[in-house]
Amino acid sequence: MAAHCCESSIPTNAPIPPRYRRVLWIALVVNLAMFFVEVGSGWSAGSVSLLADAVDFFGDAGNYALSLFVLSMGLAARARTAMFKGLTMAVYGCYVLGQAVWNGFYGLVPEASTMGLIGSLALIANLSVAALLYAYREGDANMRSVWLCSRNDAIGNLAILLAAVGVFGTGTAWPDLAVAAVMGVLGLTAATQVMRQARQELSGVRPQAGRACA
Repeated sequence: MAAHCCESSIPTNAPIPPRYRRVLWIALVVNLAMFFVEVGSGWSAGSVSLLADAVDFFGDAGNYALSLFVLSMGLAARARTAMFKGLTMAVYGCYVLGQAVWNGFYGLVPEASTMGLIGSLALIANLSVAALLYAYREGDANMRSVWLCSRNDAIGNLAILLAAVGVFGTGTAWPDLAVAAVMGVLGLTAATQVMRQARQELSGVRPQAGRACA
């Protein structure tokens, strides 16, 4: 992505492409469906990484719904929405890190087979959404927050699959907990990027893509 940081392909004050609205609706439906799948599977398997991913799916569904609501509004309104979404991403990151610590003390060894199966399904869902959103990754802060959520989700799903292999091979919960911790850190990192760009847009300064991509 660094190669494209010299100039944003979608100006932050440009009209929202009509196709972007359709993409958000698809992403909303996919994420809401996967939330129900993962929350049930996560509790059943005793996997904190699956539960963390389920919460992330639910949060993303809410973010997509919020993005749809503000699409027709001005840049300032979209930037305020992105700021709120950045805060929710930060809360998610803190929750996942806290849950990982809790399960480290009290959790049981999760079911590796369920983690692998549901993790694979979630990866397919997130890669599909990420592919649809890829063209809008360098838009305003609101668009960028949606793209970052999708990107982080796909990374998280790959990590869950690795955790499933680790749990199966070691017979311990630590690979699951380690992945949950990484997902929490990703959430906090993405939140920082989104809120930084949103503050720049609210101040009337066109964000430099080089800094936003940090």
